[in-house]
Amino acid sequence: MNIKILFAASALFLSVASCTDDFSEIDSKSSEGLGTEQLNADFLLLTNPMKQMQRNLQSQTNWIYQLQTNLNADMYSGLFSTATPYNGGRNNTTYFMMDGWNERVMMNQLEDVNQQYKNFKTIAAKNYAGVNFSHSLAVLSILRIMAAQKVSDAHGPVIYSKFEHPNTTTGITDFDSQQDAFNYFVADLDAAITALQTSIGIEDNAVLKKSDLVFGGNSSNWTKLANSLKLRYALRISYADPGKAKLYAEQSLSSSAGLISDNMENALVNYGAASPLSDIIYSWGDCKIGAPLMAFMNGFNDPRRPAYAKPATDPTVAGQYIGVRQGVDMGGSKDRYGDFSQPIAASANGDYFSVSNGKNKLFTAAEAWFLKAEAAIRGYAGAGDAGTNYNKGVEMSFAEWGKSSAYATYVADATSKEAPYIDPKNPSNSIVAGSPMLSTITIKWNDADTFERKLERIMTQKWIAIYPDGSEAWAEQRRTGYPVIFKNVLNDSQGTISTDAMIRRIPIPTKYRNNTLNYAQALQYIGGPDTGGTKLWWDKK
Repeated sequence: MNIKILFAASALFLSVASCTDDFSEIDSKSSEGLGTEQLNADFLLLTNPMKQMQRNLQSQTNWIYQLQTNLNADMYSGLFSTATPYNGGRNNTTYFMMDGWNERVMMNQLEDVNQQYKNFKTIAAKNYAGVNFSHSLAVLSILRIMAAQKVSDAHGPVIYSKFEHPNTTTGITDFDSQQDAFNYFVADLDAAITALQTSIGIEDNAVLKKSDLVFGGNSSNWTKLANSLKLRYALRISYADPGKAKLYAEQSLSSSAGLISDNMENALVNYGAASPLSDIIYSWGDCKIGAPLMAFMNGFNDPRRPAYAKPATDPTVAGQYIGVRQGVDMGGSKDRYGDFSQPIAASANGDYFSVSNGKNKLFTAAEAWFLKAEAAIRGYAGAGDAGTNYNKGVEMSFAEWGKSSAYATYVADATSKEAPYIDPKNPSNSIVAGSPMLSTITIKWNDADTFERKLERIMTQKWIAIYPDGSEAWAEQRRTGYPVIFKNVLNDSQGTISTDAMIRRIPIPTKYRNNTLNYAQALQYIGGPDTGGTKLWWDKK
């Protein structure tokens, strides 16, 4: 998409669709012609905010999603890339940080997800005084946590616990440090689990069933998601706070809530409309599959490959699965790499990038099993056997993508490794055999391996399985250093980001360095310059 057009669309959208506290205007199409009594009886003023929160964890609007995630975390994860030379070839992908793009990371959380959360609570108190909506509020809390986690994984400090409570002295809203935020996330997940394990009232059940785009009103699955997220967050802080990580992980592993352990329990937001990525990929041609992902899948002869990407149509690589390396010279137009492999997401449960019924992947059984595998090699009680968990993670991923028949052969492969990456357009971009940017990890589990070798094997397969969740993939790659992915060729950061260390975070954009948020406090929490080269609190390895 032409970025000039995109920015014009952005300005128009913001001018007509800013958040409002006028609840009678929420989703006017749904409520048009209905009186107050009918709206209250049908719970529309509650179900609409709840639906919007789910849909906009990753915005369902194409150009907003592109700025919120696709042109930052998706690219940095190695799962995706682009053939489009935005801004004359100097942009996020070459570490020239695009402030106007990146403001969407925080904007989506503060001005959409958090606002809808506030709307729900205000309407419930005003229109349904005395009614217990504990399950619905627990689900909303989980969604708000997930939105804040994505922002914190990008920026570090995050507006979370103080969102509705500006500082009484200064009148401005304070940030939470990332350390405090993750502790708040866990405490609030615990509270949500407790609430979801109580009996549900008639009105609460009606609201949840009408508005749940993930589990169709199944409170048990929301409980499992909350507990699975707790395990995710425990491992996320494992290098920054080993004691708390172990405590939280062992609590999660022993919880009666359980974990998402089967694909029937996968957390997928059903948009009920086109995936925002469908236009970005197929109509605009702005998103390609990542070169590192295809290098691993080619080397492993991975049966999931045709579910993740289309063969290239460029005459120089026709029929091959080949991605675009990030941070290279695009040659001034899409023509150079525009016909390399397109991403797809053809799961056994439908096309995640569908033009009619797209899905946003939040959490799957494969991730839970890989988290348990890592917990096991760290010696956490209740984690079980690392090799068994690892194999189960691969098995669940193969089932998710409809490749179960090939699982046994794949996990028995003890020799296949990542394939070299050959760029026929510019050989200087190639990653040849023997390069330190090529991993030597194999697939088959080996109990005799060192801790680091086991961790690399777990994280490499987890990264493949997490596709297409670029935000989580980028976070875990930064946390552990695995999988090994390709470094930028071009670095336009003017020395603020190390090519070797790669980008560690996204700077807080100018829009939020204002007098309504305590940016000076955020700077203290960052603990260094507000640039892409400064590590997050949990990034301690």
